[in-house]
Amino acid sequence: MTTKPTPYPPHWENVADLRVFRTTAQEWEKLIVWRTDMRKRGWKLLKVSSEETEEVAIFGRTKTKE
Repeated sequence: MTTKPTPYPPHWENVADLRVFRTTAQEWEKLIVWRTDMRKRGWKLLKVSSEETEEVAIFGRTKTKE
């Protein structure tokens, strides 16, 4: 199994909690309810891109100071 490169700039990790979601274009269209739920929980869709046969979506929310 090969590790895929991180689909976002490294400095994003300093300021945000990030979630990377990979799926097919057809499945992505079916996940509208899930995407809405993520937004309600404070996650923002930061970037969507295509890699080969996958759609790659990056969700993030600002890190809280501990």
